[in-house]
Amino acid sequence: MRTSNSIKCLVLVIIVFNAAIISAQLQYQERLPQNIFDVAAPSTRVSGVPGDMVYLQRDCRTIDSDNLRQRIVNTAIQEWSYFGHALYDLTHTRDDNPEYRRRPWIRPRIDNNEAIRVADSIAGYWSSTPDSAWILERQNQSWDARGAGSRWRDPWSAAFISWVMCESGLGDYRRFRRAIAHHSYIDQAIRARNDNESLSAYVAYDSGELAIQPGDMLCRGMRPNYQSLAARESQMGVGARTHCDIVVKLDSENNQIMLIGGNVRGWVRLKLLPADINDNGYLEAVPYNGRRIFAHLKLQADPIPNNALELSPSIQSLSCQEQGSLSRIVNSSNCS
Repeated sequence: MRTSNSIKCLVLVIIVFNAAIISAQLQYQERLPQNIFDVAAPSTRVSGVPGDMVYLQRDCRTIDSDNLRQRIVNTAIQEWSYFGHALYDLTHTRDDNPEYRRRPWIRPRIDNNEAIRVADSIAGYWSSTPDSAWILERQNQSWDARGAGSRWRDPWSAAFISWVMCESGLGDYRRFRRAIAHHSYIDQAIRARNDNESLSAYVAYDSGELAIQPGDMLCRGMRPNYQSLAARESQMGVGARTHCDIVVKLDSENNQIMLIGGNVRGWVRLKLLPADINDNGYLEAVPYNGRRIFAHLKLQADPIPNNALELSPSIQSLSCQEQGSLSRIVNSSNCS
């Protein structure tokens, strides 16, 4: 038994080590010029330095949605690249793994210089959400008191999602309810399921009910820890701590789903979630780390290839050596 446990511990160490190697090998990637990928950096929406930062732009454009799904995926990937291609591997934390033991949550350390580098980007994410002026004001006070590299006082994951949708052309609130909390647009997607006249870009389904595609979102609850869509539906409009990420790739061969989200351990990260093929024949996220995906927000847009991650402008612009550093998640035929 000791030998078996030692081997499994060694495997876990290797997984963590490989993730660290990937992060060490790849530097952050500057955003692409707009003539290559027509997305304005979130930092262009604000002005000033930490402690004296202000919004310049709050509105969002409405554009043709013919390539909406591709645009959402590419925008999320570009931000992930700008944040250094950070990974968060949760595949070994699946609840049916008898060897996994939950550990106390530890606040991740963010490098001071990196925190300063991305400060105006995160402020730009916030600018796309209504009623968020107080958040930036409070953050300026925090920067003044604790330094320019201090953490954001308020969780910014919903702001990240809101900005991605803003920059992808969903400027009309009837299509996507940008907000400082995820439950606002989750509730919009739930209502859209029962309203054939809804203009919502996303419609909510239970996890595993329909096939997941890149551009969809998967959501979990923290407080309350929702187990189903019906549980949230019974509390529509009530505040809740929830979190959603954007799907960028499904890997049925390795039973994992890849998603990108903001404020994932204080950063924009690509998550690897454990998954299995369910009774409907769909790849579905399984409970992990004591958590469960309770909502699948289905984007009402044409499908795109499952290799959208590899085909994104940000990944295509990487050298073959850099793509090789991401070989665990990127399978590029151009570098074979």
